[in-house]
This record gives sequence, structure tokens and C-alpha cells, in this order.
Amino acid sequence: MTGTGMAHIEQPHEGATNDWWTPPELVQALGEFDLDPCAGVGQETFPVKWRYAPPEDGLSKPWAGRVFCNPPYGPHVAGWAVKMAAHMNGILLIFARTETRAWQQIWNTATAILLPSRRITFHRPDGTKAKSGTAPSAFIAYGHNNVEALYKSGIKGTILTEWDTFFD
Repeated sequence: MTGTGMAHIEQPHEGATNDWWTPPELVQALGEFDLDPCAGVGQETFPVKWRYAPPEDGLSKPWAGRVFCNPPYGPHVAGWAVKMAAHMNGILLIFARTETRAWQQIWNTATAILLPSRRITFHRPDGTKAKSGTAPSAFIAYGHNNVEALYKSGIKGTILTEWDTFFD
């Protein structure tokens, strides 16, 4: 990335919780993962071999294998995007706020992006469904095996596999 262009940092607002779980059926549709570094206590039904769960900090711990990462949103996203880009084997699920600095990292490093045709209804830690997200989401694939997983997932939307980026 050269310069910051029109990007801005994700809003630093912290809501009542940053603990919004991906609906299990979406994770399952993407296949089996080796690690979920952002798992919450109680997400044992997700198809991952191991997880870092609070109070562990999955951002500072080592990653290995295929990773599913739905990080805490807000000002925390950029660090997770950088780590996923360095790891290059997994799927990152974040808001599609494409004007942010985190997304400038993503545009320069991702292999493919799936923009779902509907907003995702996340779950609360108690298992109840929350209202749909306050912004559209995106599944960002790193590595060709994860692009294939996007195509095979059955998640309706648009998959971007090639693009040009222009930042000042």
C-alpha cells in the first residue's frame, strides 16, 4: 500500500459486545478449518480442529493450517486482516466497508472476495439470533483452496477474483 488515499480507520466505538458469532451453517458451508483464532466459549460445534478462545488472544498466538476468522469488529479489524494476509490460508469474515485502511490491505493481498447477496444475521453467545448486521459483510479468501471453498459453499452472492486497485 502506498499512502492512505480515502481510507479511514474503522470507527473506534465499542458496543455492548464485540462477540458476534457467525451462523454455524455458514462456517460449515465453507468446509473444515484447522483453526478459529476468534472463537468464543461455546462455539465447539464449528468445524474446526482447534481454537483460541477468551481469555486467549488469537491475534498474538501462532496460526497454522486453514483458518476461519470472524474477528472483533471496529478498530480491531486491521490487525486481523494483516495477520490473515501474512498467513495466506483461510477465510476472513468482516464488514464490507471497502473504504477503510483494513480494506486497502485486503485489496492488495486477498485471492478472492465473496459479497453475500444478503446481510448476515449473527448469533449472540447465548445462541439467539441477533438482528442482521449493521453493514454488508464479505468473506475474504486467501489461497486458491479457499477460493474453491467460496464457490462450493452455496452462499449466494458475487465472487470477485480479479480487480485493480488505485491508491495514492
